[in-house]
Amino acid sequence: MYGIVNKSIEELVVHHYGAEKWEEIKTKSNLDIEYFISNESYDDSVTFILAQTIAENLNIPLSEVLHSFGEWWILHTGKNHYGYLLESGGENFRSFLLNLPAFHNRVMMMYPKLTPPEFQVSDVEENSVHLHYLSKRKGLTDFVYGLMSGLGKFFATEVFTTHISSVQGENTHEIIKVEWK
Repeated sequence: MYGIVNKSIEELVVHHYGAEKWEEIKTKSNLDIEYFISNESYDDSVTFILAQTIAENLNIPLSEVLHSFGEWWILHTGKNHYGYLLESGGENFRSFLLNLPAFHNRVMMMYPKLTPPEFQVSDVEENSVHLHYLSKRKGLTDFVYGLMSGLGKFFATEVFTTHISSVQGENTHEIIKVEWK
């Protein structure tokens, strides 16, 4: 993952718990990284170690850490660094979701070494879709739930998510029903 992901995790912790707490988490993670460079690539394990250390240090479930980070990614990192991409993704929550399959194509122009997830939509209705989340990375589904929550807040739309199923295979393939009001 690119350093911007890990920098964003740092910003989330500092914002909610302070710089001292971040230093404590960084120390407990046993990562020999002083600071993250946004456009430098880091092994995925760095991000997972940070998330797990945050969960343990704050005594909260890892799923909650990932969900919170998903919201943060949209409402802070995305808005501050990629606002134009978010805004060009759709005029409302529904249109953004329908355009989501093409979203990472634009992001990959900025980050050519990116290994993004793939999103597909099916069962499209007026106020719901089935969102297919496909990724080579395992364990980030709660992050996707946070992304949906953050997008709902970004578009001032009440969003509800329900896990439909997991498709067995080598990679992650989760089907999530996303509804909105």
